[in-house]
Amino acid sequence: MLKINQIHHIAIICSDYKVSKQFYTEVLGFEIEAEVFREARNSWKLDLKVAGQYQIELFSFPNPAPRPSRPEAAGLRHLAFAVEDLDAAVLFLSDKNVETEPIRIDEFTGKRFTFFADPDGLPLELYEV
Repeated sequence: MLKINQIHHIAIICSDYKVSKQFYTEVLGFEIEAEVFREARNSWKLDLKVAGQYQIELFSFPNPAPRPSRPEAAGLRHLAFAVEDLDAAVLFLSDKNVETEPIRIDEFTGKRFTFFADPDGLPLELYEV
């Protein structure tokens, strides 16, 4: 059996590197581990830490294809982040002019969650733990 220890990272391709970098670092508060420009690909690669652990690679590429639909396109549906206080997180995002959907209750766990989007419309979720 294949022994997988954990998820190492999630890669996200953005259409406007400067806007997405600002969103993921200044709005969501992720810490920059490394940032490089890959000249051969005309592409930026930004390695981000979530809660001190390297987890997200943010890429820019010239003219990336748009996401087919939201959120039920085949492939990755959304990316969820655990928060302790959903109300405080929603208020924080609102103060940063990031709209969230109404808070819902997970019918199986009873936990509260909401969705919002990054600058490219990638669905992101806040899940209260």
